[in-house]
Amino acid sequence: MARFIFITGGVVSSLGKGLASAALGALLQARGFTVRLRKLDPYLNVDPGTMSPYEHGEVFVTDDGAETDLDLGHYERFTGVAARATDSISSGRVYSNVLEKERRGDYLGKTIQVIPHVTDEIKDFIRIGEDEVDFMLCEIGGTVGDIEGLPFFEAIRQFSQEKPRGQCIFMHLTLLPYIKASGELKTKPTQHSVKELRSIGLAPDILVCRSEGPIPGKEREKLALFCNVRPEAVVAAQDLKSIYEAPLAYHREGLDQAVLDAFGINPAPRPNLARWEDVVDRIHNTDGEVRVAIVGKYTQLEDAYKSIAEALTHGGMANRVKVRVDWVDAEIFDREDAAPHLERFNAILVPGGFGERGTEGKIKAAQFAREKGIPYLGICLGMQMAVIEATRNMTDLPTARSEEFAGDIDPREFTPVVYHLKEWIKGNAKVTRRKEDDKGGTMRLGAYDAVLKEQSRVAEVYGTTVIEERHRHRYEVDIRFREQLEEKGLLFSGMSPDGRLPEIVEVRDHPWFIGVQFHPELKSKPFAPHPLFRDFVRAAKEQSRLV
Repeated sequence: MARFIFITGGVVSSLGKGLASAALGALLQARGFTVRLRKLDPYLNVDPGTMSPYEHGEVFVTDDGAETDLDLGHYERFTGVAARATDSISSGRVYSNVLEKERRGDYLGKTIQVIPHVTDEIKDFIRIGEDEVDFMLCEIGGTVGDIEGLPFFEAIRQFSQEKPRGQCIFMHLTLLPYIKASGELKTKPTQHSVKELRSIGLAPDILVCRSEGPIPGKEREKLALFCNVRPEAVVAAQDLKSIYEAPLAYHREGLDQAVLDAFGINPAPRPNLARWEDVVDRIHNTDGEVRVAIVGKYTQLEDAYKSIAEALTHGGMANRVKVRVDWVDAEIFDREDAAPHLERFNAILVPGGFGERGTEGKIKAAQFAREKGIPYLGICLGMQMAVIEATRNMTDLPTARSEEFAGDIDPREFTPVVYHLKEWIKGNAKVTRRKEDDKGGTMRLGAYDAVLKEQSRVAEVYGTTVIEERHRHRYEVDIRFREQLEEKGLLFSGMSPDGRLPEIVEVRDHPWFIGVQFHPELKSKPFAPHPLFRDFVRAAKEQSRLV
């Protein structure tokens, strides 16, 4: 039966609870334990699927089709454990489940209340799969004191009381601000945060304190005394040059040992950190640099493309080069020529997205890459824009566009190259969708197989002709233009098993030009870079040597 670690945060948000949780999971794995990580979010959205990337960053999609918080991406990248739909829940999902049960009469006419009905729903979620792993790490979103988070804090308090003594511990992440004028590291915010936590019945076993530097012995002892933890359970979380240094940094600070001590696991298995030592070595010992332009519409917030940025880093590690990413706003090309903005880059990546804004700029970026022989990777919408560009300029159909951006245009005045996906096969069942359906959770979501054309570039990159990748889209490239496009050099090199849905296109006689309908970045890891990103960066490295 699993031991449970509940990770909470205080003082301010964005301190790195997700990263700390992921790093701890990796360290427990290094000691031979099995782990699963979960995120409990207090917001009322059912999931992040309909939230703006500016609000919440990217949406991370699991194999089983759940749209989840980006922290689950950190969990996967650090542990290699594929996330599931049952690893992410929100207040919206909890209340939705409770109300569905109430409507069905499951509560036998009782008055529905936060305690016990909402808290019981949360506890049921936490229990899922508890017999499958040694450790279950549950991160609570937000900070202690947030009114939205109170049902979750109460639920984990009850949960810890219901489990045998010693089966649950609490790790609290706080901020230790440094006041430059006085030259002091201030412990009072952490003390107040712990006091707030204790007021709702939770006492931390471990304090992880975010700071710019080491915690002096005097401050460490003060924190231990006033927060009622052992001095060795006060762990510094210092700023790092790379997030992938976190497992080794936390190990040096004794986080994993503090966790095992809190559970009374003695003697503790010795850790094997060779994987993370190799990862850090590849980050810091590089042979050159490549510059990659990400041409998108959410470029003001890097978290909107978090997995893509990390997957490029992984590709750089595989090729021993530093990948320098520049975020290019696609809307610039609506009014300016693309060449002056893109000619200095070794490769161009156009990511996914929704809505018409910036799409003409993405089309121009694809055209520039195709005509100038620059390595190009188009992901989801980036593939669709590449196909539209090829249809306009290689087959002389200037009215080619996507139904998604047709608006009030007369259907007779444009050529729909990308159409609304109405049905597809999931497993052995047919899935159907209408344009007027709710937006949330109605796309083609999760893992699907694809069959690759033998001797194509992608078959060479993957080393196989059958792959499985994660999807998140509701529009699809129309295969009725396939013959004309392939005659001009745009090869449909990957298709769904039934041959109806294009998964991958590539340009023949080009150094490296690939568009994919799925999201390969979601499966990339620092110790196992995704094949497409590994080869994309390799092509960029070769391009840099030609300049």
